[in-house]
Amino acid sequence: MKVVLFCGGEGMRIREHAGPIPKPMVQIGHRPILWHIMRYYAHYGHRDFILCLGNGAEYIKDYFVNYAGHGSNDFVLEHGRVDLLQSDIEDWRITFVHTGLEASVGERLMAVRPYLDGEEVFLANYADGLSDAPLHRMIEYRDALDRACVFVGVPPNYTSHVFESDADGNVSAFRHATRAGLRINGGFFVLHARVFDYMREGEELVEEPLQRMIAAGDVAAWKHDGFWACMDTFKEKRMLEDLQSGGAAPWEVWRPRHAGDGAMARLPRLVGT
Repeated sequence: MKVVLFCGGEGMRIREHAGPIPKPMVQIGHRPILWHIMRYYAHYGHRDFILCLGNGAEYIKDYFVNYAGHGSNDFVLEHGRVDLLQSDIEDWRITFVHTGLEASVGERLMAVRPYLDGEEVFLANYADGLSDAPLHRMIEYRDALDRACVFVGVPPNYTSHVFESDADGNVSAFRHATRAGLRINGGFFVLHARVFDYMREGEELVEEPLQRMIAAGDVAAWKHDGFWACMDTFKEKRMLEDLQSGGAAPWEVWRPRHAGDGAMARLPRLVGT
């Protein structure tokens, strides 16, 4: 399947650390988070990527066009020619599409529609989060339900607490957000082409179009209780780096220690419609 990655946002919360570098290019170890996400999809056999570019597009293009010179790649330079000694992206196909500096996710998706080549089902990602979710199970779930939109639903990793109270403010429950039974959109999508039937010009994907899909019973959430983390802040970047440097990066499903993970996982329950 083709994989649409939304890489054009401003990433305001991490900009103080990253400077002009776009959030998808902020590194975890020797590689940007964008590479980690693409490597995740490539592990499941999905190596045809469409990058929705906007802010910092030049950094993303330079990284892949001049891939040999980045990160920890080993290469030979001879007679002006660069040959990678080992390439982990040699079977990737990447389409770079400028989708606007101020465009919303919905507008970016509409802009790359011609590059989907009429594909019926495709994948999409916000390009700022990592997970060990078994992608093949999520795709099977969408196929079984035949929904226009399926996204991964994960428990929030907030450090705050939530509470319940009556009209007078009397508190009846108080618990940590991670134990409140809440789910948020984890930013991993499996989409059917009919998602475009619900979209209108200038709309954000998960606002008006999603409400239309819900009304039509055409959207579902796939529950995942394993690892998920979003890199919105410098603190979250450090947490992900610590996991990787310690050899315990759960999202690296391509590592041998993950062999067979999720093979017997059951399909999760449907959330909402």
